[in-house]
Amino acid sequence: MEIQSADLSSFTKLTEYPFSPHFNEYNGIKMHYIDEGQGEVILALHGEPSWSYLYRNFIPVLSNYRFIAPDLIGFGKSDKLSSKKDYSFELHYESLKDLINTLELDNITIVVQDWGGLLGLSLLGEFPEKFKRVVIMNTFLPKGNKLSLFFKMWQLYAKYHPFLSIDGIIQKGTYAKLDKETLEAYRLPFPNKKSKAGASIFPSLVPSKPTDDGVFEMTRARDVLSKWDKPALVMFSDKDQVLGGMEKFFYKLIPDEVQTRIMIHNAGHFLQEEKGEEIANHIKAFIENNKLNG
Repeated sequence: MEIQSADLSSFTKLTEYPFSPHFNEYNGIKMHYIDEGQGEVILALHGEPSWSYLYRNFIPVLSNYRFIAPDLIGFGKSDKLSSKKDYSFELHYESLKDLINTLELDNITIVVQDWGGLLGLSLLGEFPEKFKRVVIMNTFLPKGNKLSLFFKMWQLYAKYHPFLSIDGIIQKGTYAKLDKETLEAYRLPFPNKKSKAGASIFPSLVPSKPTDDGVFEMTRARDVLSKWDKPALVMFSDKDQVLGGMEKFFYKLIPDEVQTRIMIHNAGHFLQEEKGEEIANHIKAFIENNKLNG
């Protein structure tokens, strides 16, 4: 297994991302995470092909909490595996589980989006006792059904494109036009073709048949969420061309009596990038309003 470690000095130019780096080693692979503030734990998980930079504008708003946001292996400041075949659902899932156990996290408010939902909600399904609240944004829980033609095309594009444009994908998934500095920040963790292997293969790890890796965990997550008795915030955006409308799945799945619904307007798939401060304020209010029964 060939591993590339991030050149941390290259990230110093990111003035909007001044957070100290922390690392957890899993099977010889370093996973980076930010760990800011003190108090109740908020664990925020990103998806494809972003990294913890996506949550930078949450941290000032949620300064009364301990805000932890890892970079999945292959993303951000975490180690990159040079071969696509070295990535799997199990790698991402077990490395996140190891992070939670190493940091001894408990009473977690988990915040998920995109692949962060497939992984984070699966963790909630296995260890519901560790999670106090859940915030679900622009994600889904596949169970191995046949994928759409659009998604199959996306899988092939990501897997085989010789010069996968990370910043181009981020821009395509946002409603507003992003500035050059922001796009450069999303491109920064991927200095060469080999460093993009994780981003390139991630769409292909979405299960498309019942026997695929992750189906058991995501099906279990569905079952746990269908009986969820703790606070849940379902917060999707109205301009998401990737998973728009999937909020209805979670509206139906999670019991009404514990569920809060919010629609973020004029934001695309990467709603944290476009409406970070607004979303963070919703999460802050959600936590404060559910402290007694959360």
